[in-house]
Amino acid sequence: FESNKMFIKIFQVLFLISTIAAGMSPEEKAQLRLQVIDMFKHGFGSYMKYAYPADELMPLSCKGRYRGSEPSRGDIDDPLGNFSLTLVDSLDTLAVLGMFDEFERAVRQVIQHVSFDRDVVVSVFETNIRMIGGLLGGHISAKYINSHHPLRLSWYRDELLVLAHDLGLRLLPAFNTTSGLPLPRVNLRYGIDLTLSKSERERFTCTACAGTLILEWATLSRLTGNYLFEQYADRAMSYLWERRHRQSNLMGTILNVHSGDWIVRESGIGAGIDSYYEYLFKAYVLLGEKNNDYLSRFQQHYSSIMSYVQQGVAMVNVHMHQPYRLAKNHMDALLAFWPGLQVMTGDLKPAIELHEMLYQVVKKHNFLPEAFTTDYRIHWNSHPLRPEFVESTYFLYKKHFS
Repeated sequence: FESNKMFIKIFQVLFLISTIAAGMSPEEKAQLRLQVIDMFKHGFGSYMKYAYPADELMPLSCKGRYRGSEPSRGDIDDPLGNFSLTLVDSLDTLAVLGMFDEFERAVRQVIQHVSFDRDVVVSVFETNIRMIGGLLGGHISAKYINSHHPLRLSWYRDELLVLAHDLGLRLLPAFNTTSGLPLPRVNLRYGIDLTLSKSERERFTCTACAGTLILEWATLSRLTGNYLFEQYADRAMSYLWERRHRQSNLMGTILNVHSGDWIVRESGIGAGIDSYYEYLFKAYVLLGEKNNDYLSRFQQHYSSIMSYVQQGVAMVNVHMHQPYRLAKNHMDALLAFWPGLQVMTGDLKPAIELHEMLYQVVKKHNFLPEAFTTDYRIHWNSHPLRPEFVESTYFLYKKHFS
């Protein structure tokens, strides 16, 4: 039960990838929409009944999962921080689904019970996208609902934004590096252990981890007037850009946050690098034409990806310094976001082709395997309910029928 947003998207796929979706009547679509809402209510209600205030629900035992209370699952536990993760991450979904009573109740619970003065080490990347993103989404939703329904949330005084600002300040010590790239983890109460920050586990970060902050942090800066957040996130993005290979314009996957040296020089669009590209383009969309650097960088990366990483309809990792040399013979499920991003950029033909390839993999195995070969065989057989393929399906569907 990684995220209720993920939970709802999994069930949307039943409709969105259907070959008869275009022929459905408005009544049939409305019925499916209600089914999705019912499924979300079941998932969110079960979390609140059996797991809250824990971060996640363990669905088999119907118990809550706290950081440190169960045997460690390694990096899978990175999102956990003992701060009611699922509740915060679900705020804007409650608003979008029109569950305004539940949304208002959830906002009150977050304000009353969530705090970040905790002796817990968290992932900067995961805490940003889920907690800061969740708080900002909840704050913006609360303001929007109140502006259209003045009797709702009339008591709200930007408390979620205050929490997001406090959490952002607690993540800032991660940027105390010579490169300006954030360390992968930080203690919410004590900041950075300088000895630990030099250890092998902590001195390396992935391109996506360092380059997936600008949307939330720029929003936080614009809403609070504290521009430190946007400056730090922008500096990290600029440093990553400077570390690209100047001939191929490709990025590696893992680098040393202190020296900037590449540790893993594989380049692709999947795990370890995916959301860096996503945030480059979306930063341009969010921040406007004054931030053309983001668009220019994305365009140069995109051209190189389509020249080197694209192999027919497949997208396979290559060596950033030797872009015609394959680094792997398989793909991972995280790259399924790419067709959706291509739709946003207007490059529809390759988006449709890549999506069709992914759809064939889904049809063969019922779900998208965590990794699969270019001839659609399973490489890693897990499926942790990732939403990327559904998101791309949604973008293509909306583009086709809009």
